[in-house]
Amino acid sequence: MGSQTSTAGASFSAPGMGTSSDVGFNTSVDNSLGARASIGARMPLYSPERTAQGRKLALSADLAGVQWQAAEQALMLQTAERYFAVALADDALRLLRRQQVAVNKALVEAQDRFQLGDAPVTDTHEAAARARAIDAQVLAAEVDLQIAQRALADTTGWPADALQVAPAPALSAAPALPDLQEWLGQADAHNPGLRQQTLAVEVARQDVAQYDRGAGTTVDLVAQASREHLSGAGRYGHGSNTAQQHLVGVQITVPLYTGGQRSARQQELLHLQAKAEAELDRTRQQVAQQTRAAWLRLQAGQARTGAQDAALRASQARLDATQLGRQVGDRTTLDLLNAENDAASAELALAQLRTSLTLERLRLLALAGQLDERALHTATVAGPISAAK
Repeated sequence: MGSQTSTAGASFSAPGMGTSSDVGFNTSVDNSLGARASIGARMPLYSPERTAQGRKLALSADLAGVQWQAAEQALMLQTAERYFAVALADDALRLLRRQQVAVNKALVEAQDRFQLGDAPVTDTHEAAARARAIDAQVLAAEVDLQIAQRALADTTGWPADALQVAPAPALSAAPALPDLQEWLGQADAHNPGLRQQTLAVEVARQDVAQYDRGAGTTVDLVAQASREHLSGAGRYGHGSNTAQQHLVGVQITVPLYTGGQRSARQQELLHLQAKAEAELDRTRQQVAQQTRAAWLRLQAGQARTGAQDAALRASQARLDATQLGRQVGDRTTLDLLNAENDAASAELALAQLRTSLTLERLRLLALAGQLDERALHTATVAGPISAAK
């Protein structure tokens, strides 16, 4: 480092020397080593902007936890949907294969009766057409089952050929539903999507608080110590400069004008807060509507299941009567084939209804933030998705 100072017009006094005016001082240090050290500390005492930032970070941490819960429940619900999709596809294939056996048996019988002259050739053609249609349906059902198994395997991470599912659950095993108002209250308090939107509103409010009037004012406790030293030789001889400084105090910072930037930013954030509040109201309405709809569908589930079960018993009785009528010649082969198809369709419809109601209960639990592994285990009757040994 280097240094040069020049002072003119100074006044000098010393004991025994009196006082001299118009004194000049000149010092210089050329190409010397210098040393400078400084240390400072600052502790905020008051800062609304930092306080708002801290609250926002805490809210963001809570929001991440709620997002994790929402993702976990969505995954469990998706797993249940794919699980029951495999169960229904397996039931459909089983019923079609049973119907295929019955149709092939009817075809052989129609051909034998035609050869004996006991039935018209149209019975043979109808049975053959229905047999070919059933064969195509069985092939399509096998493809649907493979697709459903692949989707379930992608969710669980287990091989598709190692998955086992239980049949459609019985609705009578489900516990009674609490009152609608209780479900609405649970959904309003614990629904993950609603909680996310509520936290988003609070985050928006903290953003606005960072730009409130006076939010930029800060009060800090500050301390600083520094020392600078330079010594060496110059054209005036040997010289040195040493400066030391320290301070401890309270520093108040008050922004006077920012060119309108803070007020403009605050207006923008106020509009974003209003948007978040409107989205919260919309989400609350949607959650209430979905909860009410799911609860009402489950309330009607018992009656719907009873009606479908009666339809199944009626179709089975019709099939038995048609088989007997076909043997005595009162019913045609087409009547028998239609009765077989109706019975299989009624059985599959009952399984679909029971499955849809079970999934509806799981969706209701998810809306109330109560879907967990225990609920998933209960819904699958024989236990959650398991791998075959």
